[in-house]
Parts: sequence; C-alpha cells; structure tokens
Amino acid sequence: MNIVILLGAPGSGKGTVAGKLASENDGLKHVSSGDLLRGAVAKGTAAGVEAKGYMEKGNLVPDALIAQMIKDVVAETTGDVTMLLDGFPRNLAQAKILEEMGAPVKSAVLIDVPDSIIQDRIAGRRTCPKCKAGYHVRNLPPKVEGICDVCGEKLVIRKDDNPETVKDRLVVYHRETEPLITFYREKGLLKSVDGTIGVDNVAAAFLKAM
Repeated sequence: MNIVILLGAPGSGKGTVAGKLASENDGLKHVSSGDLLRGAVAKGTAAGVEAKGYMEKGNLVPDALIAQMIKDVVAETTGDVTMLLDGFPRNLAQAKILEEMGAPVKSAVLIDVPDSIIQDRIAGRRTCPKCKAGYHVRNLPPKVEGICDVCGEKLVIRKDDNPETVKDRLVVYHRETEPLITFYREKGLLKSVDGTIGVDNVAAAFLKAM
C-alpha cells in the first residue's frame, strides 16, 4: 500500500480528480478526510462522538483526532492499493504526524490553480441539499436552472461557497496549507499539474505525475 497526497487550494478540484481516478482504476482508493469525519460522526464511533463535540462548539477538530481516523483507514487498507489522501495533511503539524505514523507516502501532487480562477469556480457552485449532487452555473449546469436533475430539489449555495467565505478560506490555505508544498518539495516527493486544463486532462496528468 502506498499513499499519494493531494495538494491544492479549496476549489482546485482535488476531490473531483481523486474521485474520478478511483472510480476508473481498481488500484486507487480515494480517502477524503472530510468524508471520514462526517462518516465517523454519522456512525457514532468513539472518534466521531469526540469530533462532534468540537464541531458543535464551532471548534476545529484536533490534528491528533483526524490523524487517528486516517491511521485506522491505513491499517485496514491492504494489498496493492494506492490511497489518494485528500484533505490530510492540512498543515505542517499534520504532515509530521503522518510521518510519525510511518505512512508510506509515495508522492505529493499539487493541483495548481490561480486564486482568481478558484474564486470564480466556487462562486458558481450549487448543491442539492437533499441528495448532495453538485453543479456549477457555467461548467456543469442543471437541466432546469436552480433545480437538481436527480431529485428535483431546489439547489442552494453552501455557506462555504459565498464570496467572502471563499476569500477567508484562501487566506487560511496560503497561511497553513501552502507550506506543505515546500515541505514535500524538499523531500523530493512533490509533483505539480496544471489544474486549469479540464477535469479529464487534469486527471490524466495527475495519474502520470503520481
């Protein structure tokens, strides 16, 4: 088992690319820290219950708790599988925890997208509150404007996707997550792909880079 870390700003397409690659390649497994966290909370696991307590108070879930969820997934993943790790590590402290776990990191691939394009992408996002299907007003519009193709529910703009929140998220990314680029470059593990060339092309470039 190997690990490939996905790097990139929120809205760079990490989840979309990882999901596409995992669905098309049997040897790849997409592991999103956000999905792990939500899943643990929904299942009521010990880690999920603890994490829920932090989330309900509006506090960040501690690095060590997220790391434990990642460690559990790593432990249960066997065979010739490459794990596409999306959303962890999110900062240098988490990267060092991952190292201390002895996780076999093969490479870190940066999906590079300018902030101006990120802001445009996220501003156009629409989400179905019922079935969670995702759309974009220009790049992936629903058949009927404002209505989910899957279940007919009215689409909404997530709180995280409003323009001011996007700017704040980018500030946090540049301050806390961007240093990982230098961290993995100095270890000789960093690869970079152009994230503006369309999902299919980005996925192909990513697969080659990793």
